[in-house]
Amino acid sequence: MPAYKFREDVSLAELKDYIDSTYDQHYAKGKYQATDMIVDAGFGEGFCIGNIMKYAMRYGKKDDKKKELLKIIHYAMIALYVNDQ
Repeated sequence: MPAYKFREDVSLAELKDYIDSTYDQHYAKGKYQATDMIVDAGFGEGFCIGNIMKYAMRYGKKDDKKKELLKIIHYAMIALYVNDQ
């Protein structure tokens, strides 16, 4: 295993924990999440990029800056998924 200079291994574990927690939230309890329907309708890339921009603009304005960054990375990962489809 490489020695990560910037603790990327720790950040990846924190990201996974954050993403896992989003699947436990009330809007993920049904068969489909809103994001599923947005992606299926063909608006996934714009939706993800828009959310990345939104959370980047909010960065530092709330108490939990780390959570804002995790949201940005999560939407970037969904955008990667959309790009691969």
